[in-house]
Amino acid sequence: MATTKDSEKGGSFSADPGKKYSISRDRRASSKGNIETIVAADLLDDRFQQTQRGLKSRHAQMIALGGTIGTGLFVGSGQTLARGGPAFILTCYIVITLSVYCVVTAITEVATYLPVHGGTMSYYGYCYVSRSMGFAMGYLYWYALGILVPYEITAAGLVIQYWDPDASINIAIWISVMIIVIVGLNFMPVRVYGETEFWFAGTKVILLLGLLFLGFILFWGGGPEQDGILGFAYWKNPGAANTFILEGSTGYFISFWQTMVLSVFPFVFAPELLIVTGGEMESPRRNLPKASKRYFYRLIFFYVFGVLVIGVTCRSNDPALTNGGQGAGSSPFVIGIKNAGIPVLDSIVNAVIILSAWSSGNSFLYISSRSLYSLAVSGSAPKIFKTCSKRGVPYYAVGVSSLFTVLAYLNVASSGSKVFNWFVNLVNTAGFISWICCAIVFLRFRKAIKTQGKTVPYSSFVQPWGSWWVLGWFSFLLLINGFATFFPQNWDVADFFTAYFSVIIFALLYFGHRIVYRYDKWAWSPSEVDLLTGMDEVAEAERPPPVLDTWWKKVKSILE
Repeated sequence: MATTKDSEKGGSFSADPGKKYSISRDRRASSKGNIETIVAADLLDDRFQQTQRGLKSRHAQMIALGGTIGTGLFVGSGQTLARGGPAFILTCYIVITLSVYCVVTAITEVATYLPVHGGTMSYYGYCYVSRSMGFAMGYLYWYALGILVPYEITAAGLVIQYWDPDASINIAIWISVMIIVIVGLNFMPVRVYGETEFWFAGTKVILLLGLLFLGFILFWGGGPEQDGILGFAYWKNPGAANTFILEGSTGYFISFWQTMVLSVFPFVFAPELLIVTGGEMESPRRNLPKASKRYFYRLIFFYVFGVLVIGVTCRSNDPALTNGGQGAGSSPFVIGIKNAGIPVLDSIVNAVIILSAWSSGNSFLYISSRSLYSLAVSGSAPKIFKTCSKRGVPYYAVGVSSLFTVLAYLNVASSGSKVFNWFVNLVNTAGFISWICCAIVFLRFRKAIKTQGKTVPYSSFVQPWGSWWVLGWFSFLLLINGFATFFPQNWDVADFFTAYFSVIIFALLYFGHRIVYRYDKWAWSPSEVDLLTGMDEVAEAERPPPVLDTWWKKVKSILE
């Protein structure tokens, strides 16, 4: 019997030669404050399987593109349009798109180097910055992404009310149906999830293409009830920009920054979703860079052109945008179609928006459960959450993460649009923190690579300057996220609390962990960062399938 040191308990156990073992590495601080690298052998029985690489390149690319295109763009953009006007929302989306591109290139470089099972950004924070960083990021992802699931369900409920304004059918029924579908899909094998999400996301992409084409037609006055060319008429009346809280130039200034903050929401956690798929993707070193390169151009095409269309086809002062001033209301795309006098199409678009809510909720539950799984892999969550089915589904992690869906039932007792705004505030703050941490992880990773003389399989020309921009820009937006509540006439305790709640939670997680592991360094030394463990798994993932490998050997022998 071999005896191996257990990194978690500090003791030892006897290895049974009849069992399989998974070798991993862990860091722990000694009483002298030095970092020791400890090799741990975790028992790998039927309860501790790994996730499986069942996502193909087309799955990963479509999930990254369409998985997070949801009601934040289709519905939430209406509230942003009402707040800032067409010029402000277009400008803000362009700025956020460029900033998100900096995030995408940074985290793709990190993940492409080591796309292991459970390789979320929290895992890389643990590897390249500190255990406290990985711990705090992991739980931030888990609960923030979990909250996004009831957010999508809430938005879908608002859309359903378009057909049933009198609420003749209780909203709880629709909520229950959506929860069952979303949770059920996440218990399926990842290949089934990937295929389903591929078609869900594809449907959303087709819808957006159709809406962009329709916007072009309406621009030239092609609607049944349009009199002449529409053009930029709504930029002139009611105007290109709106004031907020105050009048005059000060009101425009406040409106612009409030619009900037609200514009972030449709982009939140989309880059991180791309990275999570790397752990369950075929040939991740080859496919991750492909997905990230195409991702930026699609952001410009769908997001920037999308808000340009709604600014052209929908008035920013249309009361249907904000549900009577209470919060998010109808989709600006649907309002534009209805105002143009096109029959039936508004209902078709609403149906696809509900499908997109299912799709995005599906994606967010997927990444939330994988965040909890990643925490268990790194030793920051109970081992039971590493438990996977034979098909590679971490079913305990999925089950616990699914509990967040019950928050959607808040709609039954409170205004759906008000709940919608609470979720936006909560997740916006978490998104800012995530991107700030991603920039820190990248910069520490780059420093370790340079110190140890390693090379990376992918890099971008915008780095490392892009990460410095992300660090400063999103730190600023984090500070002003709830600034509107500081005006006496706009003060609301719930809005203030939700705007900064994630900051408090992250600080408690990070500094609480630092107190427990006070002998750890604030950050791993670049020369001590482990850049080798997991390379065997990565090399295995890049090998061609057996059939292809055999075919290539035959071709090679003929050529020789």
